[in-house]
Amino acid sequence: MMRSLMTAATGMEAQQTNIDTIANNLANVNTTAFKRSRANFHDLLYQTVRAPGQSATTGVVVPSGIQIGAGSRLASVDKLFKEGSAIVTERNLDLAIEGDGFFRIQKDDGSIGYTRDGHFDKDNQGRLVTADGFPVVPEIIIPSGATDFHVGLDGVVTVKVNGESQEVGQMQLATFINPAGLASLGRNLFASSRASGEPIVGAANQNGVGRIAQNQLEASNVNIVEEMVNMITGQRAYEINSKVVTTGDQMLQATNQIR
Repeated sequence: MMRSLMTAATGMEAQQTNIDTIANNLANVNTTAFKRSRANFHDLLYQTVRAPGQSATTGVVVPSGIQIGAGSRLASVDKLFKEGSAIVTERNLDLAIEGDGFFRIQKDDGSIGYTRDGHFDKDNQGRLVTADGFPVVPEIIIPSGATDFHVGLDGVVTVKVNGESQEVGQMQLATFINPAGLASLGRNLFASSRASGEPIVGAANQNGVGRIAQNQLEASNVNIVEEMVNMITGQRAYEINSKVVTTGDQMLQATNQIR
C-alpha cells in the first residue's frame, strides 16, 4: 500500500473536522453570547530513514536527515472567548457582561452551569430564570407588583414596591483561570472541568471581574467573513488531499499494468 494514500486520508479527515467546526460556528452566528470554536491540528509520527546529524563518514555530519511524515490529525477544538458586540434591546431583563465572567445557573440536576447569555425571564414564583427555566444563583426573586427592575454595574438588583426602592439581591459572576477548558453543554451553558480550574466567584465590577450592563445582550463573536474564508481554505485543502488519493490510485493502476 502506498504511504501517500493513508497520509492523504488523514488530511481529508482533518479537513472534514475543520469544515464541521466552521459549520457549527456559522449555524450559531445569531446565538446570544455564542463563542466560536477553532480546530487545531498537528502532524503525525515520522518514519526516520536517516536521523538528522548522522555521520556520513569520519568527521563528516550530514546537514539534514530523511524523515517522512504520516499525515495530520486533530489536536484540539478550542473555544475562543473573545467578547461579542453589545446589542441594545431596551428590555430590563436582558443583561450583558462587559469583560470577564459568567452568570451562575442552577441546572435541573442541581449542579451549577455557567453562561454569558443574559436573556432572562421571571417564572411563576418571581425568580429570575433562563429561557429554559433554570434559576440564577444566588436566587433573585422579584416581588409581586414590583416595578422599575434595575441591575447596577455591580450586580445589585433593586425594584420599587409601593413606591419605595427595595434591594432584592446581588448577582454574582464566576471567572476561570482557563475558560477555554470549560465543557460545552449546549443551551449556551458550560460546566467547569479540571482543565478550566475551579470557578472564582465574586461580585461584578470588582477585582477584575466584568460589570453588568442592563437592557443589552452580548452577540455571537462569530465573524462571517472570517469563517467563509476558513471554509474556502478547508474545502480546497480537502480537494487537494483527495487528488493525492486519486494520483496514488493511478500510480498503483500503472504498476498493475506492467508486464
